[in-house]
Amino acid sequence: MKTINVRNIVFGEGRPKICIPVMPKTMEEIPSAIADLDGLKYDIIEWRMDHFQAIMDKEAALAAVTKVRELLGDAVLLATFRTSKEGGEMAISNPDYVALNKAMVDSKQVDFVDVECFTGDAEVKDIVEYAHANGVYVIMSNHDFDKTPAHDDIIYRLRKMQDLGADIPKIALMPTCKEDVLTVLKATKDMAENYADRPIITMSMGGMGVISRLAGEVFGSCLTFGAAKKASAPGQINVNDLDTVLEILHNAL
Repeated sequence: MKTINVRNIVFGEGRPKICIPVMPKTMEEIPSAIADLDGLKYDIIEWRMDHFQAIMDKEAALAAVTKVRELLGDAVLLATFRTSKEGGEMAISNPDYVALNKAMVDSKQVDFVDVECFTGDAEVKDIVEYAHANGVYVIMSNHDFDKTPAHDDIIYRLRKMQDLGADIPKIALMPTCKEDVLTVLKATKDMAENYADRPIITMSMGGMGVISRLAGEVFGSCLTFGAAKKASAPGQINVNDLDTVLEILHNAL
């Protein structure tokens, strides 16, 4: 399996990398959102563009990502517009979604963009090709906040992301029972061992799924999300607690 090295952070080896989402709604909230990261242990920051009220104004979006980068310094930065159909704050048309992601690539401020796998194959390929042509990596994602699909369907979705050119496929699913958490963990192991030629990210959400956010190094998930203050998805735990558990598990392996 190949690894991905971004700003000296290596995805796909060692303990899972920690990502903290930041969700400022306005330009005025950006400094405090970044200041909340002081003293926390993380490897990558996710700017959740769908929380930013003026995101559909291209000039405002570019000003915002430039400010985020300025305050973050050399940290790895992922730009994500999570659509309402996958649990985000806003709906967006496919043309606007493509244009926004391309604008983030053009900004030269981000290292990754998040592309939702089921936006449409043509649109996804367009963004992936554009990002790769301009030196930006793609985390391709799929989220289900209602249920966990069958093991084979999870594998299918992750393999489809590979086929569409994802640098890191990602899937996040809501368990309705403990068996669903086991399904995600087994699919993660099977994907990592039998099909993946690149790092993958998987998680079972909610309180029941927290174990999946902690055990990535055992089962094959390269990244996990922790909260600085406000969680961006159900089941995210405080980032310092997350770091402690990841280190305990890493030292035991």
